[in-house]
Amino acid sequence: MFARLALCSRLQSNVHPVSIRKFSQAKFFPRPHGKSFAHRSELKQAKRIVVKLGSAVVTRGDECGLALGRLASIVEQVAMLQNQGREMMIVTSGAVAFGKQRLRHEILLSQSVRQALHSGQNQLKEMSVPVLEARACAAAGQSGLMALYEAMFTQYSTCTAQILVTNLDFHDEQKRRNLNSTLHELLRMNIVPIINTNDAVVPPPVPNSDLQGVNVISIKDNDSLAARLAVEMKVDLLIALSDVEGLYDSPPGTDDAKLIDIFYPGDQQSITYGTKSRVGIGGMEAKVKAALWALQGGTSVVIANGTHPKVTGHVITDIVEGKKVGTFFSEVKPAGPTVEQQTEMARHAGRTLASLLPEQRGEIICCLAELLTEKKDEILNANKRDMELAAASGRFSQPLINRLSLSTSKLNSLAIGLRQLAVSSRDSVGRVLRRTRVANNLELEQITVPIGVLLVIFESRPDCLPQVSALAIASGNALLLKGGKEASNTNRILHQLTQEALSIHGVADAIQLVSTREEVEDLCRLDKMIDLIIPRGSSQLVRDIQRAAKGIPVLGHSEGVCHVYVDQDASIDKAIDVVRDSKCDYPAACNAMETLLIHRDLLRTPMFDQIIDMLRTEHVKIHAGPRFASYLTFSPSEVKSLRTEYGDLECCIEVVDSMQDAVDHIHKYGSSHTDVIVTENEETAEQFLQQVDSACVFWNSSSRFADGYRFGLGAEVGISTARIHARGPVGLEGLLTTKWVLRGEGHTVADFSEQGSMKYLHENIPVPQGSFS
Repeated sequence: MFARLALCSRLQSNVHPVSIRKFSQAKFFPRPHGKSFAHRSELKQAKRIVVKLGSAVVTRGDECGLALGRLASIVEQVAMLQNQGREMMIVTSGAVAFGKQRLRHEILLSQSVRQALHSGQNQLKEMSVPVLEARACAAAGQSGLMALYEAMFTQYSTCTAQILVTNLDFHDEQKRRNLNSTLHELLRMNIVPIINTNDAVVPPPVPNSDLQGVNVISIKDNDSLAARLAVEMKVDLLIALSDVEGLYDSPPGTDDAKLIDIFYPGDQQSITYGTKSRVGIGGMEAKVKAALWALQGGTSVVIANGTHPKVTGHVITDIVEGKKVGTFFSEVKPAGPTVEQQTEMARHAGRTLASLLPEQRGEIICCLAELLTEKKDEILNANKRDMELAAASGRFSQPLINRLSLSTSKLNSLAIGLRQLAVSSRDSVGRVLRRTRVANNLELEQITVPIGVLLVIFESRPDCLPQVSALAIASGNALLLKGGKEASNTNRILHQLTQEALSIHGVADAIQLVSTREEVEDLCRLDKMIDLIIPRGSSQLVRDIQRAAKGIPVLGHSEGVCHVYVDQDASIDKAIDVVRDSKCDYPAACNAMETLLIHRDLLRTPMFDQIIDMLRTEHVKIHAGPRFASYLTFSPSEVKSLRTEYGDLECCIEVVDSMQDAVDHIHKYGSSHTDVIVTENEETAEQFLQQVDSACVFWNSSSRFADGYRFGLGAEVGISTARIHARGPVGLEGLLTTKWVLRGEGHTVADFSEQGSMKYLHENIPVPQGSFS
């Protein structure tokens, strides 16, 4: 076998390796040989991985030399996965480009010396470089390429070995066994093999009949080499990096080209291929054929972009973590539509929904309200199954399980709210907000329209599904729903009822429940398909979505750190009632009180004692703020953070000197959600209401009133602490935007120039109540 094995030297004691992110040893479960992974989420279990680096990934844009920055980030990722206990192999291009750089340098240097000797002048003539033969370049570049890999991997305490192969090495049985044995021994010793075709002796590529069967594949480029190697070595995952995002349904760059998330063996007839990359001898067609051959041999394959500067630093680890990167090749086709298809279906049906008469949308909502009460036994049985599974799993906190619970009274309240919404929403879509006479016979209108496609991601609370669905119907928006696994049975029945209601006017597809294994981060990348994301859940969920959704607006709040301030002029009865209701009515809600602020003058008074006694009677665990703790000899446990959202029967108590001190505390530690003052002093109350910069500010009333239903909005999609578009409980109005409609009679801008015959009037035209465009 024409193979060369070069082991790197072990690190000396004085070498300090570069630190990389710490990962615990991954746990891998044995996978039956010959069976590839069916879903992306299973890629986390891949133990043996081949990373194929295409010529466009390894080389610079000028094709003379290597892209060192990209290579460094790829090496870091491979080393990181190797340190997790995986077995990593690299199939690399780049020898030709590296050799071309060296030979060009040598030729130019030699030409400059000759010219200087012959001319005797300092001024050198323009020099030209002859066309360099690829095999000579490969011979000159192979050692330098390997030395570079060795140097990079040494920084991560990872040893490498080089193996050069040709097509003949796979057709000779003895050489195949030798190669297989060598690779297994290297992997056993925790060494990363770096494999390449021996381009110094390989013949030029010619068309052939490779890839005709499972047992036959011709090694004519690194795509076919990687595929053959993956099958020979029973590899779990082959990652093929190139200069395109993945596989498209038409040539990339064309108007209608869409990235294919999952590619199935039976789909190859439905795609067309573009041109090859700027370097290399393969193309996308060769990559697909090689990928399908590897898939047939039991290896999962992902084709992705290894040149994009924003993702190269984590593309390999993202793929292994199961994130939606590139095109995943799978033999298992899901029974239902993909999330992209669901989004397209929702958008199409949503436009029909928006064109319905207001009365028809109201009929759909009323039908859903009726179904919630008629089918309550089915809903509650499904919810009971979810509650039992959640409790048995031991993975969910009690507040989360409480949010999961449904009851007859909750369903009845939902139905009442939906009927209220059906009536109040009839003048929402298409309402004229402004009308202007721009000029004679040229009139402009601003009217309300749906936002488009909404994505609502929610944890636990299944009652969110009919609420949000009704608001989407009323506002004419398409809707994608992604609920938590803990409520899957309840969500499924509620979504079925929602589609049953929608079907009375033929728009059942307008609301889709995402039940596939889509990760939240992957959904947040659908920026060309989704117009607004609304998260409903923990503060961690909201923060994660806000980070992931870089191209889509997010409506919501990350925390509900709500305060109740009891002023020195407060009524004792009102204070006790407001504090009790704010904390104990539903502690898991985002509008529950988390911090109780007490005026300093109330300490050691009957009012203070009664408030404390009430909280203890309600089994509320008290945490002392720093100032409150300083007043006590034996204080409750001191609070770890004044920004804590407990979501349970717990709260913090802190002492303030004045109303202004309370406002300052709220601005420093609050989340701009809901804050309350309890006082009989009207002047103090009005100052508090004016100064506190929160979405909801109340006087002598429970923080639990911060709710769309209690505000008379019928329902809400959530509470927003944002400062634009919508703030506070977001009901129907928050799901609408506007568009401008101009009606003229052949008007042109030239008509209004200095030489034109028309003048702008800009007259406001009164808009009657309930006027529609």
